[in-house]
Amino acid sequence: MINLILFGPPGSGKGTQAAKLVEKYDLLHISTGDLFRYEMGNDTELGKQAKEFIAKGELVPDSVTIGMLKNKVNANSDVAGYIFDGFPRTIPQAEALDVFLSEKNESVSALIALDVDDEEIVQRILNRGKTSGRPDDNDESIIRNRIEVYKSETSPVFDYYAQSNKSVKINGLGSIEDIFERLCDKIDQL
Repeated sequence: MINLILFGPPGSGKGTQAAKLVEKYDLLHISTGDLFRYEMGNDTELGKQAKEFIAKGELVPDSVTIGMLKNKVNANSDVAGYIFDGFPRTIPQAEALDVFLSEKNESVSALIALDVDDEEIVQRILNRGKTSGRPDDNDESIIRNRIEVYKSETSPVFDYYAQSNKSVKINGLGSIEDIFERLCDKIDQL
């Protein structure tokens, strides 16, 4: 089973590449954003808990996010593996993912980071903002703040998996096909 963490700052192309990888490798794409929308939209117990925190302007605790992730994995055990997108964002989330997978006699196969410089990310998100309908995609200061939050809070997860030789960076610049080819080369080596 392949268990990939697709990693990189906002606008690095994770969602675009995940869709292509799902098709090629028969993996299930697990995006935390999709999990939240599903659980809250279906008014599940975890969705209700998430709504309470969001309504207070607070971050949803890891226990709720991990519960949602477990539900999704357990409901889809017939796939060849998983692509985790937007998770884990912190070391405690990475540790919880490792524990959960080990309970299934599985582990993270690799964390593949799309390496894209800040200026390229800003331009990509501003371009995306023309059609995404997301106000935060049109404000350069918000975009730059999101990049800084990623660097300070999320990028340590790369180092966490590097300790077990599971982290790798690939060049996230070029055409969608070029980047996809680089990703496939890494995955085929697993």
